Amino acid sequence: MTTPAPEHEQRPVHLAGRSILLVLAGGTAGTAAREALSLAIPAVGGIPVAIFAINIVGALFLGALLEGLSRRGPDVGRRRSLRLLLGTGFAGGFTTYSALAVDTGLLLADDHAAAGIGYALATVAVGALATVAGIALAAARRRKQAAR
Repeated sequence: MTTPAPEHEQRPVHLAGRSILLVLAGGTAGTAAREALSLAIPAVGGIPVAIFAINIVGALFLGALLEGLSRRGPDVGRRRSLRLLLGTGFAGGFTTYSALAVDTGLLLADDHAAAGIGYALATVAVGALATVAGIALAAARRRKQAAR
């Protein structure tokens, strides 16, 4: 039987093949979901509402996921795998702040400065609130489970 390498000799988690595959699988699914939604939901008045909603839902999801996982203990084993698959992978592929930047730039370039600035600020502000809401929801769920 082979003895595992000491912790200081193990490959960093971000370079481990299993970690890379988990992020790849989650990222592929998240990107596909984002693309499907962005194609299905048209812009309203030049504002890409699909991308706005995707970023808000993703922020809520990520806040809830990371809070839920952190309350369950150290980031090892199954928790680490879930974080990599769903957090780094799925949420990372699903949300798109690069599209936010491009869409904002396009609105500004098309002389829709107020819409562009409003879209960018609203996405960041509402996204931050959604993250806090996700954290609060996960914490409340955990308290409710602990009370049982």
